[in-house]
Amino acid sequence: MPYCVVSHGDPSAGAAAGGGEDDVRIFYQRYGHGGTKVLLIIGFAGTHESWEPQVKGLTGAVEPVDEETVIMAKDALALMDHLGWRKAHVFGHSMGSMIASKLATIAPERVASLALLNTTGGGYQCIPKIDWQTISLACRFLRARTPEQRAGVDLDVHYTREYLDEIVGSNTRRQKLYQEYVKGLSSCGMQSRHGFEGQLNACWTHKLTQKELDRIRSSGFLILVIHGRDDVVAQLYHARRLAEKLQPAAKLVELHGGHLVSHERTAEVNMYLMEMIKASKSNTDQEEWSNLPKKSDDQLLAGSDSRLAKRECNIIVICNLLGKLQLILLFFFGVFYIILEHAKRVLRVLKPVRVSASSL
Repeated sequence: MPYCVVSHGDPSAGAAAGGGEDDVRIFYQRYGHGGTKVLLIIGFAGTHESWEPQVKGLTGAVEPVDEETVIMAKDALALMDHLGWRKAHVFGHSMGSMIASKLATIAPERVASLALLNTTGGGYQCIPKIDWQTISLACRFLRARTPEQRAGVDLDVHYTREYLDEIVGSNTRRQKLYQEYVKGLSSCGMQSRHGFEGQLNACWTHKLTQKELDRIRSSGFLILVIHGRDDVVAQLYHARRLAEKLQPAAKLVELHGGHLVSHERTAEVNMYLMEMIKASKSNTDQEEWSNLPKKSDDQLLAGSDSRLAKRECNIIVICNLLGKLQLILLFFFGVFYIILEHAKRVLRVLKPVRVSASSL
């Protein structure tokens, strides 16, 4: 298997395989031999196989510490160095889009274009919409101990019910994908606890400052934000807000689909990705590329700017309060769930035993 060794300690030791205890081995897979370079960065708990529909469309046991998207972005740049890629079209999905955006702030000169699929701004924005569906999915996810249990949860997280219920051949797509997911999880193994916690920390601590947003927006490359309208993990609202903040460089595409819209709407996603690559090669102007409404001239007035800034501040305060409320609800739900599970175990232990009259 191909690996790129990256040092998180002494930079001089990064090039030597197994050079130090801070070294991290990054598995990668290379497809095709064309001159156009595309760096695909997958998201939370995913593997390189999650990009398979895009690979087809575009090309015809080191234990980590708490991760951060900036560390992962530097790892991605180290992989580009390892491959000898000076520049690439950088595409990221979910947590991978957070890493991709951080990469764009660190080394914008190495980004030919930027695609953010099913993205959020990190932090509280990673908290899904709280309803009975997501609560049920969270319970099933926490209780999943086998590839079969995890596969069932992942399907409902990744896709819409409509897509899963479609008939493909003699079975539903759910049945077909379930077998593929179980096979993949069984061959790769369930994600380790430290890996899960490290990636969770990376998502929670991710943030793009206004300075970083300005740096991405003014770097000259085109940006594409693609999101599934029925995503139960990353809320569409946050993707819209991010795209607006990246004006005039960003184009926003909303498709009917779930968190893995790149699988559910493969043809459309690949078409938009190829469209951006071609537009980048032809030096398409950012304002011509963007499909977001332009700011009106009166917004440039000081009074308008002040009102907009005040409104933006109020929205941020409300979002922060809602985020904290969601955390509180999740905390109490988690406590209730733990108590309920403990009570079930106690009842199983104290289950009365029937005694026949003859034994008395």
